[in-house]
Amino acid sequence: LRKEDPDNAPPRNWTDDLVEQGRLGQKTQAGVFDYKEGDRTPVPSSEVDALIAKFRKENGIQSRDISDQEILERCMYIMVNEGAKILEEGIAARPLDVDVIWIYGYGFPVYRGGVLFWADSVGLKTIYDKVSQIHQETGSDTWKPAALLEKLAKEGKGFYS
Repeated sequence: LRKEDPDNAPPRNWTDDLVEQGRLGQKTQAGVFDYKEGDRTPVPSSEVDALIAKFRKENGIQSRDISDQEILERCMYIMVNEGAKILEEGIAARPLDVDVIWIYGYGFPVYRGGVLFWADSVGLKTIYDKVSQIHQETGSDTWKPAALLEKLAKEGKGFYS
C-alpha cells in the first residue's frame, strides 16, 4: 500500500520493524513475543520492548496504565460507531442486519444480542460521549462519531427503539 497508494497508507510504526526483522510470529519463533522451538507459549521479548521504547521516544508517546474498562470501550465503542455508519449509509437496512453479521460472521456472543443490541443496553449517550471524547483527544477520523449515533444519543433513543 505504501508503494501503490502512499497517501492512504498508514504511517510506519514499530510493527513494520518486526516484519523487516523477520519476526513473523510462532512460525519464526519470534514476533511480538519470542517462542521456543516446539512450544507455543509466548515469552516477553526484550528486543521488542526496546523497539517499542524507541518508537515511543521518537514519537513523544508517554507510557501509561490502561484499565480493563478503557480497553473494552475502545474495542466495543468503535464497532458500535461503525455499525451506526453502516446503517446511515444504507449498507444495512436495520440494526438486526448488523447484529446478525456480528453474531454469525464474526462470532460475537449470541447471548449479548449483537453489537448494536449490546450498545442499547450500555446506553447510546454513554457511547457517544466516549467516542466524542476519544475523537477530540486523537483527532482521528476513525473516532468521528457517526451522525446516527449522535442523533439517537441526543434523543435518548437506542438502535432498537
